[in-house]
Amino acid sequence: MPEMARDPAPMHSPRAQPFALLLCAALAATLAACAGRDGPANAGRDGPLADAGQLVLVVTPGWDAPAGTLRSYARDADGAWREVGEAAAVTVGRNGAAWGLGLHPPQPGAAKREGDGRAPAGAFGIGIAFGYAERLRTALDYRGMQVSDYCIDVPASPLYNRIVDAREAGADAVAGSTEPMRRDLHADGDPRYRLGFVIEHNAQAEPGAGSCIFAHLWNGPEVPTAGCTAMDEARMRALLDWLAPARRPAFVLLPREEYARLRTAWDLPAGAAP
Repeated sequence: MPEMARDPAPMHSPRAQPFALLLCAALAATLAACAGRDGPANAGRDGPLADAGQLVLVVTPGWDAPAGTLRSYARDADGAWREVGEAAAVTVGRNGAAWGLGLHPPQPGAAKREGDGRAPAGAFGIGIAFGYAERLRTALDYRGMQVSDYCIDVPASPLYNRIVDAREAGADAVAGSTEPMRRDLHADGDPRYRLGFVIEHNAQAEPGAGSCIFAHLWNGPEVPTAGCTAMDEARMRALLDWLAPARRPAFVLLPREEYARLRTAWDLPAGAAP
């Protein structure tokens, strides 16, 4: 540094270039080392959330827990996650969670199966929004459900894990399905599907691997689901107002121990669980 004080050569001059290159190399190495420790540019950016600009994260106390905490995050220009809104209580599967099929690679442990009462754990895309109203203010693709709309939860069906209209697919196509999308009309006024969005578990429709996984309204904080994630209406409306397909939103559900194990590798936000 004293030599530079005596020699005010501009950085573009031949004499300054070697020092400039060394300085840039040293600075790059320092930034890489810092990012590798726990920064937004860590190796996790190659994981299942590499393309995600928005994240809905649910952490549960353990594999068998029927409830958890939901937080939402947006990715800043520097790649870091910034929390948006407040944490909210949610309910999940009545028997807890098991590994689903989504954006993540296969993981050790029990896998989600049709009818097991477990929510799929892992990282997933977010699909269409749905509800009972004809229209809804949201940037997500929205589908107002009709009495003829069903999600097919019959593993042997060629329409497994798809929402179909019986008027188009035929009555035989929805025979045996236990997931009418207008639960208010089919299930004594049930309001739970009045607002919701699709969690893209088992998008490849592997028979028996689990189907019809949604985020939807709850019947209360003490009422678990058959495998979906449920919340109060205020939190759901806030999510539907905020989620934007252009930002490639992702949904992640993990028990606390798996969140701790995968946080760096999956580039998950810090501090989402005690």
